[in-house]
Amino acid sequence: MTDLTKIPVTVITGFLGAGKTTLIRHLMQNPQGKRLAILVNEFGTVGVDGDILKSCADEMCPVENIVELANGCICCTVADDFIPTIEALMAMPQRPDHILIETSGLALPKPLLKAFDWPAIRSRITVDGVIALADAEAVAAGRFAPDVDAVEAQRAADPSLDHETPLSEVFEDQILCADLILLSKADLAGDAGLQTAREVIAAEMNRPVPMLAMTEGVIDPRVILGLNAAAEDDLASRPSHHDGADDHEHEDFDSVVIDLPEVTDPEALSTAIQRLAEELNILRVKGHVAVAGKPLRLLVQAVGARVRMQYDRPWGQEPRRSQLVVIAEHDDIDEAAIRKVLGA
Repeated sequence: MTDLTKIPVTVITGFLGAGKTTLIRHLMQNPQGKRLAILVNEFGTVGVDGDILKSCADEMCPVENIVELANGCICCTVADDFIPTIEALMAMPQRPDHILIETSGLALPKPLLKAFDWPAIRSRITVDGVIALADAEAVAAGRFAPDVDAVEAQRAADPSLDHETPLSEVFEDQILCADLILLSKADLAGDAGLQTAREVIAAEMNRPVPMLAMTEGVIDPRVILGLNAAAEDDLASRPSHHDGADDHEHEDFDSVVIDLPEVTDPEALSTAIQRLAEELNILRVKGHVAVAGKPLRLLVQAVGARVRMQYDRPWGQEPRRSQLVVIAEHDDIDEAAIRKVLGA
């Protein structure tokens, strides 16, 4: 007999480096008896997040259930990539009980929700909920633009100017579409920072949405899965800066892949990545690095000037190479300058 029960889908959105992959890893480790499938959308050509998640695969979420879409923003490639991928997941011999979608940090969730109205999948799938992650420390500090002071100075100089950077618009679209907002990196923000972040986000909301603090992606999965929001039927209450537009572009952002020689001093690399944020307005750096004398890969994750590094697994038969994806607003991508800072 054909199973007519709709497969629930949780869309996990959030700005660059907010902790989406870390949250999904936690859900994979605590699936509540559900067989999961995961769709990861990367911005850039190197699949770092998908690689991280595949390393955590198990019987409740095998490797074949983890799919990467790296051909562009998921909300811009719905017909070409998203719909066929969802159909393939639903057609698997052992159908998943729940699908998690990790959008890129620059994706707008509302166009993705509209895709769930496509006739090919509408009767078979539903959006259980949209979870928006917000970096509590960054939100509290007002870092929605690379140069907040410059934006405020421009506003002050012209009271009639309503100038919002692309970063702030992306952030607002994400939280306005959410059924639940997770304030990540709560340990870094502290109680005062969390309170400020809550106030900043609440001021942007058009409806009450729960906000929960979270550290290292750890939160009860029962809070995330099973919201039964049917978000695809509730688009009117989820406003977007792009409502009324037939499409949208991500020309505001760009990425470049930098190949590096084998690294001898990870601390020096960390300092160089911090310089990228401080001197070149780079938003995000991620990738894997080969360290001289070390059999393990060094995973590099940076949000602005905050850099995190950890050895994740042996290189094994995989070629040892150092490769970083660097993401910024379009006008801030200067490949020659980036290479110079990184010593590439």
